[in-house]
Amino acid sequence: MAVRRLAPKDIQPKSFAFTADNLAWAKAEVKKYPEGRQASAIIPLLWRAQEQSGGWLPEAAIRYVADFLGLANIRALEVATFYTMFNLEPVGRFHVQLCGTTPCMLRGAEELKHVCHKRIGEQHYVTDDGTFSWVEVECLGACVNAPMVQINADYYEDLTLESFEKILDGLAAGKTPKPGPQIDRQLSAPIGGPTTLKTVKA
Repeated sequence: MAVRRLAPKDIQPKSFAFTADNLAWAKAEVKKYPEGRQASAIIPLLWRAQEQSGGWLPEAAIRYVADFLGLANIRALEVATFYTMFNLEPVGRFHVQLCGTTPCMLRGAEELKHVCHKRIGEQHYVTDDGTFSWVEVECLGACVNAPMVQINADYYEDLTLESFEKILDGLAAGKTPKPGPQIDRQLSAPIGGPTTLKTVKA
């Protein structure tokens, strides 16, 4: 895995604190863990801090969560820099995670990557209007519906060049494209519908 570093100091916010709602949520989350094991809440708390920070995790947020859980700052930094679900630099309003693992590559992810380069720019770059950023990631667990991308919290699957461009166009226009398979299939069911057990005997 490539070395993951925090964003430069000049773009880091000086401080971070949970909003009142997130603070109440965090306190309730910590209570789910047995006495002495509250540090186990670090991943959900970092995740909530990332959501509050607009999709990325500033150093101040990492330190805040460490202090909140009574951890040495380095422990929280170790978690944040290890898991790629945490974005260590600013991302666009729509952050595209493009799966580059073998099933997606075999079914056209390389072409989708060209779309990202053309429409957005290099990986980790945020478009000038702040709308898009993208990164290539490892398996997102939807191999049967390859190729696919995750945009924010939604999966878009069974993509083609045309359908991917249409999704990006929709997001840029303020629309909400339908997530899931972009072809005529139900979730991860076979393409073309059922082929067995099509009749029910009385």
